[in-house]
Amino acid sequence: MNMELLDWSILGPAMIAGLLVLSTHVPLGQEVLRRGIIFIDLAIAQIAGLGVLFAGVLEWEDNMWAVQLSAVSAALLASAGLHWTEKRWPKSQEPLIGILFVLAATGSILLLAENPHGAQHLKDLLVGQILWSTWQSLIPVALLYAVLLTIWFKWHQQIGHRGFYVIFAFVVTASVQLVGVYLVFASLIIPALATQQLHGTRRLFTGYVLGAAAFVAGIALSALFDLPTGAVTVWTMALFAIATGAWLGHNSARSRPD
Repeated sequence: MNMELLDWSILGPAMIAGLLVLSTHVPLGQEVLRRGIIFIDLAIAQIAGLGVLFAGVLEWEDNMWAVQLSAVSAALLASAGLHWTEKRWPKSQEPLIGILFVLAATGSILLLAENPHGAQHLKDLLVGQILWSTWQSLIPVALLYAVLLTIWFKWHQQIGHRGFYVIFAFVVTASVQLVGVYLVFASLIIPALATQQLHGTRRLFTGYVLGAAAFVAGIALSALFDLPTGAVTVWTMALFAIATGAWLGHNSARSRPD
């Protein structure tokens, strides 16, 4: 354990990045769980990552706007396809999402087959580079999330399935580049699953608290023990979720009449 590694100039932006991701992932994760399309986040995140890698193959990596355009275009195309399959084959939606994920994952491997740094690029895509976050890099993400959250909380009943997929594509495109595929999935599903016995504002608040505590603790622990941040945070979130679920279950049991 090395206390000197707790450097706020590095950990501060990383923790804020995690909180920004949670701001959108907690409500969207509850919607994903309600719809029963659990692995959509993995698939869309992997597709967005594929778009980032494709921009690299085209040697656009130094052009931030070109990279973002490639990533969000890929995510929107996948979202449009999933919206179409949901209407046409609703009972097959989950396996189709799984197939899309596998195709995107193997597509990433194929794109990087000739790249001498391919293994590192794949690792960065999966576990993320949250410790590379800077205060300046978080500003456009915060602005994007503010717009998307406003639309979601004001009009999510009106925007329908198509609107959900569009918002989801933009959210995941931004978040996968901040925290990686694994933390995208974890922050969407784990808080939503741990709080599923709650409802409304209480469920949303508890999901935010759980996720925020997990991000802060996970990032701090990864720095103290010099371990991969994304992996530690996923495990921390899972442990916090188990504790939260047990606490909620205990309180529910106590409140039931004999």
